[in-house]
Amino acid sequence: MSSRTTIPYENHRFPPEIIAHAVWLYHRFSLSFREVEELLAERGVTLSYGAVRLWCLKFGSAFARKLRHRMKPAHYRLFRDKAFATGRNVTMGLEVV
Repeated sequence: MSSRTTIPYENHRFPPEIIAHAVWLYHRFSLSFREVEELLAERGVTLSYGAVRLWCLKFGSAFARKLRHRMKPAHYRLFRDKAFATGRNVTMGLEVV
């Protein structure tokens, strides 16, 4: 997470790595603030969900932008298929896209 230290973290109680990890967890896995708080508590970091909320408000847009940029675009393939419908003694070919 050292590449994320370009965002100014001055005047914060916690080190930049913890702030970056909390914001990353929130945006990457769509967790709630309380879930991020619990995950960090399991790692021995005691903080409130309010701190996570404030960090996400302050640093979240930059993280979300980076995550969207990293995600690969979905490749869609269109398969053409022919279906035949019969009705009133007429057979019609329908192309389904």
